[in-house]
Parts: sequence; C-alpha cells; structure tokens
Amino acid sequence: MPPELPGYYYDVQKNRYFPLKGPIPGSSRTSSSSSSAPHHKRASKPTPIVDSCSKADLRAVKLIQARELYGDVIASSKGKWNFKEKFQNLLASKPVVWKYRGTDRMGDSALQEIPINVHTLEGQMESTVLLTGNISGSLSFFGVGEGDQHIERGVNCCPELVWPLAGENQMVREVPGDIWQLSGASLQMSSNISSIKLFKKRFPLVHDDVSDIQHALISTLGSDSSGGSVYVLNLVEPLDFNRSIPVIRRRIHEVASFNCSIWTADCESSGGRAVIGTNMGAASVDMETSRISWILHGKSDIFALQLIHSENVVLCGLRNGMIVTIDTRERQGVCKRLVRHRIPYLPVDRDSRTSSQQWYKLTGNIYPSCTVKMPSSISSLVSLQFDDRYFLSSSMDGSVRLYDHRLIQRGAVQTYDGHANSHTRIQLGVDPTETFVASGGEDCNFRLWNIKSGKLIFEDKFVDAVPSTICWRRAGRVPREQNGYLGCGDHSSGAWLGSQGGLHYVSFPRS
Repeated sequence: MPPELPGYYYDVQKNRYFPLKGPIPGSSRTSSSSSSAPHHKRASKPTPIVDSCSKADLRAVKLIQARELYGDVIASSKGKWNFKEKFQNLLASKPVVWKYRGTDRMGDSALQEIPINVHTLEGQMESTVLLTGNISGSLSFFGVGEGDQHIERGVNCCPELVWPLAGENQMVREVPGDIWQLSGASLQMSSNISSIKLFKKRFPLVHDDVSDIQHALISTLGSDSSGGSVYVLNLVEPLDFNRSIPVIRRRIHEVASFNCSIWTADCESSGGRAVIGTNMGAASVDMETSRISWILHGKSDIFALQLIHSENVVLCGLRNGMIVTIDTRERQGVCKRLVRHRIPYLPVDRDSRTSSQQWYKLTGNIYPSCTVKMPSSISSLVSLQFDDRYFLSSSMDGSVRLYDHRLIQRGAVQTYDGHANSHTRIQLGVDPTETFVASGGEDCNFRLWNIKSGKLIFEDKFVDAVPSTICWRRAGRVPREQNGYLGCGDHSSGAWLGSQGGLHYVSFPRS
C-alpha cells in the first residue's frame, strides 16, 4: 500500500491520490463520503461539494472553449491575447512542490543536474544525478535517475508534499520518487562552493544527453587563510559509486588557485577556458595549462558573469551595480596591456538637477558603450540561449530586468515586479523553453514570471529559508518511483531548488 500523504488519500482502483476535500472525479456526490478515507481526520468545518474544481481549472475550461470558437488569437474587452501563452501561464500558476527530507543545507550555494553513465551490478546504465554544493564546502552527488536503484544507494531521502496545502482542490497526478545521497559521493572542500558549471561539448553523430556533459567546473570562494580555487570534475568515464574510494576524490583535480575570493565562474562549451569573477576583477584560466590572464581590474567585486557572443565576450555584474562587457580575446604586441577606462554614471535620479556626474575607474578590454548600471549590487546574470544578445539580470534591491545587449543604453526591454532582495546572492533560473524566469526571495517566497510579458505568474512561500539556487530539469528526464506510486512521465517541466531548508522539487502540469 502506498504511504499516506497529508490531506490526500489513495484510490487503489484509480491508482491515484485525491484530496480529502471534494468528491472523487467521475463519482456521484453520495459516493464521496468519509468511508473513502476512514483513517483520516474529518475537517473541522464542512466543505461545500458544489465546486470540486479549482478556479484555475474553470479558467482552463473557458480558455479551451474560446480557442475552439475563435482560434489561437482571441479578442476580448481587454484586447487580443494568444491562447498558447495564456494557457502556459495558467499551467505555470499551479505548481506542485515536494521537499526531500534529510537534505537540509544541501545545495544552498550551487546546484546542477547532470546526466551520466554509471557502473552497476547489472552493467553500464544511463542515469541522472544532482551535484550540490553548500556554504560549508560540502560537495555531494544525489541520485535522482532511473538507474540509481541498481546502485548502492546510501542515504535515502523521501519526498514530502509542501504545496499546495492540504485541503486545496488541486489534484496531485505525479509523485516524484525518492532520491539518494550516494555512498562515497561526498567531498569536503576547503571553503564555500561558489559555483558549479557544466561543459557541454557535443561530438559529431552523437545525440544523447549523456555525451553532452564531460566535465564540471567547480569554484570555491576562499577563506581568511587562503584564496579561492578552480577545480574540474571528470565525468567522461562512467561513474562507479560502489567502489571503496570516494568517487569525487578520484575524479576531481585543481586547475588554478588564487590569492583572492572567487565569487562566480563560467566556462566555454569546449572546456578550453574558464572565466572567473573575484574581489579583484575578472580572470581567464586556460584549462589545459592553468595559465591565468587577468581581463579586468577594479575595486568592486564581481558577483556574477556570463559568457556570450560565441564565448568571446563576457558580461560582468559588479558589487557597485555596474554590468560591463569585456572582450576576452587576448591582444597581441603593443596593445597587449589592459586599457584604463573612466565610465561615467549618475549616483542619484537623472531628472534631478542636483545630480553630479561621477566616474568608475576600470582596467580591461571593456566596451564602454555596452555598460549599464542597476540600482544595487548585481546578484545574477543569465543569457537566453535562443539569442544570447538578450540577458536577464537581478540586483540586490529587488530589481529583475531583461536587456537587449545591442540596445543596452536605452535601458531594460522588460522589468519584473515583486522580487524581494536586499543583500543576498540569489540565482535566476530560466526554464528550457525560455518562457519563464524564476527566483527565490529574501522573504522565502518562490516567484515565477513570464519572460515576454513580465507578468508575475506564481508567488508563494513553502520553505522557511531563502531559495538561493535553482536548476531546471533537462527535458525528458524525470524521477520515477518503483514502489507503487504513479510514476512521472517524460517531458515533465520542473525545477530543483536549493536552500538551507533543504532540496525542493517544483513540478508544473504538462500541457
């Protein structure tokens, strides 16, 4: 018998969970009595049975009716709107959130989902793992894929439903399977894990997800006694979690160390070069020779960076709120020295006549015309894959904006209201279809916006900690439960969240 979920009961014949409030879909009102779930407590107040559907469900029905009558573009009193966009927003407004027990303080500083090959007792298999890093320096693998039941599992972490709240009229169609903190798959690093990035080199004539990922770039922040370091985790060969030697220790090696703090890092898809952001500027690291070349010097920490434009240009987000564009290609001959720049800015409102122009002094191969300033320290930068001339940026005053790099001097293309931040580095996450952007907030709320319209689609709190990291699932890779749950199907949309409150999985209904 499947385990009980608070606020839900399991129907054996229908092989599905149903909320305690409201009748079973497809049954008469008299059949949905307390006898369906005799072991659960009755609600203190009687619940009306007249509306077993949520308001969102009714809106979905009306949308589909309008589409059948008028087509994909529908006119209304508020103007024309697109059925597909409206329906996507409706589905995204109804997430189901699961917390994994026993994962406190895991993934609160870095989080990546990785498709890998693993050695099992039954041979080599494809699987999926979460690579997590926390502020204490712990680096860990969690098994989340189908092949992990054949691995010596280690610590089992069960999902617990935390959203929607018990009693809400939303059907839970899919229950994710357990995840496992794999045996011998943790390593204590010297300091805080500041970033994890993946190499995504594709080989000719090979089109599976696993062959895309070869290595992981890992950076540590540094401590009072030593600076940060850059490491590479080798994922080329299949991983064997059943051996006595810890798998991460066998596969990781240090590429370069610094006498400063490393806040963030990014790498080329080929893995030939990494770019890091420090409290002294930005540097390029040759991954083969470990040679370090500084590409930007300044007095403001670089909290976020992102390679764009065929990876020859990097966006750097600074503590002072500036976003600068740097050419990462090395200059030859006399021009090899970095160029000094004085970049003007107005510290107060531009409309005020009392504003006096001030200057930032930076040294590097900067494009001064491609510089913009946000109101506070930059928290996150994410470029869009369909066109990396567009990028999203968030700052530590709660601003979230979309910029077009070609028109950056004209200001933001789109803004996103409602974010809460004052001093925390919180990641932005973009879904694989690049329809939505999501982020946690200092108020512990999780928010989701439509990238195109800027509309806030979902906002609520389901964890008593700041969801500081986010990683969207790769398409077609979802966990399945083997012990009686209704397993998740392929092509589900969802995201992993990391915080000091543990790992959460946010699942969205499929269209």
